[in-house]
Amino acid sequence: MTTLSEAASKELLAHYDVVLPKERVVATADEAAAAAGDIGFPVVVKLNGDAIAHKTERGLVRLDVGSAGAARDAAAALLAAARADDGEVSVLVAQQVRGARELIAGMVRDPVFGPAVMLGVGGVLAEAIGDVAFRLVPLALIDADELIDDLATQKLLGPFRGEPAVDRTALRQVLLGLSRVAEENPHIVSVDVNPLIVCDGVPVAVDALVEVE
Repeated sequence: MTTLSEAASKELLAHYDVVLPKERVVATADEAAAAAGDIGFPVVVKLNGDAIAHKTERGLVRLDVGSAGAARDAAAALLAAARADDGEVSVLVAQQVRGARELIAGMVRDPVFGPAVMLGVGGVLAEAIGDVAFRLVPLALIDADELIDDLATQKLLGPFRGEPAVDRTALRQVLLGLSRVAEENPHIVSVDVNPLIVCDGVPVAVDALVEVE
């Protein structure tokens, strides 16, 4: 099994109706500074590569980067932190998405039941709540709606802390897109979209990891 980089994973998901933040992959610290200025501050700066699956644990993510100089410094530090076993790396500069709610979504291939789409509550509450639901592929519209309705924490999907309700049409499209990923790409073993930050009601894929055979 191998993994695609975050940028490559998101590039694939962009073809399946998954909303992504504005972002750019660059090779140098100076390019990161320019990209950050084009995207607009604050930005997130991450080390990007096919062999880098656990960026946060390794300290390879910089949040709340508020200036071109800070983006340049962050990118330089991340490139310097790359290890030999990381292989070829780059820097991902992305719009920082803010929201009070986080969801997780994905696709897995069960050896008995086959591919299934997953939706759950993400963020710091994910482990405590354990609110996750599955539906087998292929998903129809009614399956996607039922998958959303299966979440026990329905209050998180309504208006929350001054933010609008989750756009169920947009969330449904994410789930249907993940179903199509499984149907059209038998070599893809799993997809992990975590987190989906709800920004102005729209679920935005802030991070993603695709595993392939």
